Amino acid sequence: MVQGTASHVGKSTLVAALCRIAANAGYRVAPFKAQNMSLNAAVTPDGGEIGRAQYTQAEAARVVPTVQMNPILLKPTDDQRSQVIVLGRAIGAERAADYFERRDTLWPVVTESLDSLIASHDLVIIEGAGSPAEINLASREIVNMRVALRANAPVILVGDIERGGVFASLFGTVALLNDAERHLVRGFVINKFRGDPTLIEPGPSMLAERTGIPTLGVIPYMADIGLPEEDTLGVPMDRVDAAIIDIAVVRFPRMANFDDFDPLRRERGVGVRFVDRVEQLGTPDLIVLPGTKTTVADLEWLRARGFDRVLTRDTPILGICGGYQMLGREIRDPLHVESPRECVEGLGLLPVVTTFEAVKTTKRVAGGGYEIHNGVSEGPLAEGRTVGTYVHGLFEEPGVRRRFLEQLAQWKGAELQLGPLPPTRDDVFDALAEHVSKHCDVAAIFRLAGMEC
Repeated sequence: MVQGTASHVGKSTLVAALCRIAANAGYRVAPFKAQNMSLNAAVTPDGGEIGRAQYTQAEAARVVPTVQMNPILLKPTDDQRSQVIVLGRAIGAERAADYFERRDTLWPVVTESLDSLIASHDLVIIEGAGSPAEINLASREIVNMRVALRANAPVILVGDIERGGVFASLFGTVALLNDAERHLVRGFVINKFRGDPTLIEPGPSMLAERTGIPTLGVIPYMADIGLPEEDTLGVPMDRVDAAIIDIAVVRFPRMANFDDFDPLRRERGVGVRFVDRVEQLGTPDLIVLPGTKTTVADLEWLRARGFDRVLTRDTPILGICGGYQMLGREIRDPLHVESPRECVEGLGLLPVVTTFEAVKTTKRVAGGGYEIHNGVSEGPLAEGRTVGTYVHGLFEEPGVRRRFLEQLAQWKGAELQLGPLPPTRDDVFDALAEHVSKHCDVAAIFRLAGMEC
């Protein structure tokens, strides 16, 4: 099991790397995360919704993603409530306090999913969430040490040295665990190291003296790994210099599936930036309204910030999922799925009417991509230079992506030389696995699970 001292320390990335290393060694390996809180989701081949991180880890492991790999997914709808998705299906929205009351009913879902993966794979690599040392939640959590104890899984604890205080974070996390939990922590990994590697000494050896736990790796910072971010902590906000095509993505408060734009920004001459104020917008060649978990609330946010006054048919606009719904004339919610209002006026840039329905749509799309949305939209997908779509992952397909960028360049009257195709996702996994293998004692990590790699 891979746990961390905090969110965004690199747990998901390390699990993806270990999945690829094990797969390359000939093992049938599966990722697992009992409970994930993320607005970045994906759809399994059988139509279930899971966290994007676990979907990506399954790709790294070269296995088919299943809902058992992430049996519980929480998608925040505001600061107090989240939509709860169990085994790929939404079962409603709940406040955090109410959700914790469901722990006993959800725990069997976690254990049955984990047991099914263990039974059908040589190795399961489990990912924790946040920190296992959240002492206020320790008696109620179902994703960190409770899972490790249930599986008797050795734990690798990851700390982020870029933030500072990594030794205190690692030591403090272990110190706050009880004896049974502490016994399972078998190694530390220090992630995102920059600079002269000799300067980290004698920190790891001093930490081992105090805890009895060895440091099994110091991983140098790897810029733009090429994998989807799980949360918005990793979303860039700055302008990209020297970009021929400038793409501005409006950063909604509940922006979802923001990895849709990763393939675009990896093309030469293309800059993708995220903006949350009109004054940041400038004169982009494309404005994107991305997916959102709360279409109506984020539309109101958009208007409150004045974006509606600058979104006109003069500038190319792309709306994806919730952003597509906003572009229409009306959003109807007769069942109050999202809002107490039964009808909300859209931006009117597409002659489209969207009606929210009780059942959520989650499906794969022929040719690549997937849909995750409430609501059915009637009307055209395009009018002039305004385009809408429900398809996430649209730009993963090189032909679609490049034709789209060429059209933007043509509208701008610019010449865009795209060059060779960027590395494939498979290439990224292999490069990540090589990077981790070079800087971690991978053999020692896998020996903890009784495996040889």
